[in-house]
Amino acid sequence: MSYRAPLKDLMFAMRVNAGLDRRAGWSGHEDADLDTAQAVLEECARFNEGVIAPLNWTGDQHPARVEAGRVSTSPGFAEAYRQFAEGGWQGLQHPQAHGGQGLPKTLGSACSEILNSANLAFALCPLLSDGAIEALMVAGTPAQQAAWIPPLAAGRWTGTMNLTEPQAGSDLSLVRSRAEPQADGRYRLFGSKIFITWGEHDVAENIVHLVLARVPGAPEGVKGLSLFLVPKFLVGPDGRPGLRNDVYCASLEHKLGIHGSPTAVLQFGDGRGDPALGGTGAVGELLGTLNRGLEHMFVMMNAARYAVGVQGVAVAERALQRASAYARDRVQSRPVDGSLPGAAPLVHHPDVRRMLMTQRALTEGGRALAMAAAGAFDAAHHHPEAAARSAAQARYEFLVPLVKGWCTEVAQEVTSLGVQVHGGMGYIEETGAAQHLRDARILTIYEGTTAIQANDLIGRKTLRDGGAQARALAAEAAALAETLAARPGPAAASMARRLRAAQASFEAGVAFVLAEARARPNPVFAGSVPFLMLAGYLAAGVEMARGLIAAEDALAAGEDADFHQAKLASARFFAEHLLTRVPGLADCLLDGADSVLALAPEAL
Repeated sequence: MSYRAPLKDLMFAMRVNAGLDRRAGWSGHEDADLDTAQAVLEECARFNEGVIAPLNWTGDQHPARVEAGRVSTSPGFAEAYRQFAEGGWQGLQHPQAHGGQGLPKTLGSACSEILNSANLAFALCPLLSDGAIEALMVAGTPAQQAAWIPPLAAGRWTGTMNLTEPQAGSDLSLVRSRAEPQADGRYRLFGSKIFITWGEHDVAENIVHLVLARVPGAPEGVKGLSLFLVPKFLVGPDGRPGLRNDVYCASLEHKLGIHGSPTAVLQFGDGRGDPALGGTGAVGELLGTLNRGLEHMFVMMNAARYAVGVQGVAVAERALQRASAYARDRVQSRPVDGSLPGAAPLVHHPDVRRMLMTQRALTEGGRALAMAAAGAFDAAHHHPEAAARSAAQARYEFLVPLVKGWCTEVAQEVTSLGVQVHGGMGYIEETGAAQHLRDARILTIYEGTTAIQANDLIGRKTLRDGGAQARALAAEAAALAETLAARPGPAAASMARRLRAAQASFEAGVAFVLAEARARPNPVFAGSVPFLMLAGYLAAGVEMARGLIAAEDALAAGEDADFHQAKLASARFFAEHLLTRVPGLADCLLDGADSVLALAPEAL
């Protein structure tokens, strides 16, 4: 089954949820109108449908291989990456001053979704390069930015993020990698990093590793971590890769999914670099300020967290397309209402339609939420008014853990339903449905588990501002519910009622968190993931409500009846089948801590 980019839905979300058509006067967005977006998306779809998507199954069945420290990527990946780089796709949303195209994150997010739907494993390589560029933009000196960003933005070099070590997973205070200062101002790095996505490969001429390590005498814990830029090949005065650095791939991980993505164990300072280096240790340079490495790395991590949320939407879209195509073709059983005399395609059966609508509504809800966050990011950087920029930045930061956490969690449901729609055939690898489920499983884990996103939502995003952003979301929901209640028709009435109920449940959850988190943290954090999920459903519901209003208005104007009727149906289904989950999640948060904590740790 071939992938087709959902261009109409992406354009709808960019307009309705990200406000791409409401940016008059925004510096840097003069050319980023809907016509430009349409043209870019059409070309993006053409490239990914024709070049990248056909390699998805190939990468799954023929993973990357390592021999003597050299990695060979899946068949076809190197040539596809060459075309990706030559097409300018890596630099789409990066500054023109550094060789990028300077297009808004809204459009970059849409293109990222298409790329990740086409081939999640392949797309991880440019995802990490995007994060490296953003870290350099914030923490790099002008000389570092000039030296490293243009080749990254051009796709000639790729970037990685090196945090995790065998003894240090989510707890980065346990990082042991060390960086020893040299007389020339550079550093020699020693240590082992694991789970390094695209940490070694053959698709680009150089790899720029951003590495967390400690210098001698640094404070213990995360306050003693610094960030270093360590290239695979040292760069000569001419800007070209030269000497092989002392960083090598020790092995590749054997994973449940994303087989086409080489996940490396990297060894720094093992004495395998070019002899001309004059000793052991991977040569690197400090990025940013000593002992503030985690702060700098968070720039890259936040970019990656948003991008992983988009991955959740992307793999959900791919699973939905495959399930829908199968349900339309597979003939099984007579309809329960007797509407056909014999066996009918699966899509005629009510429960199959329920599953497909669940997939559809969750995917569209995730897309709308991600686009709303991208719109906030663009406003934070380009809105002409300082107050609006500040408000948009706070909004974006609040939404990032929801995009990462909620979109990836619901991707588990969508891809699992994709297997279920196929029935027994879904459990057979050759149908392709299982790959989406396997690929999606990592999304709730890497770049911070769902619990880490939930703890961030409570600690940094709700407690820190006294619930201001959370209450702003609730106020949006209330205003939309009032608007919907005044509109005719069952869809608007249904959404209004469910949005009010979800808003009330969310506000009760926020009040509980604000009142109890500091005095009684265990009961609050026992419900942290339910809190994130109920916030995610409400935030996505708000965006689906906007879509409902826009679809009704378009139908009234006689615009594209089939498309907007489908949008209306998705929004109503979201209200009646998904927003209705919110009160139960609130009960888990408000009343469920005792049962979570009832057993002693040794009894579990």
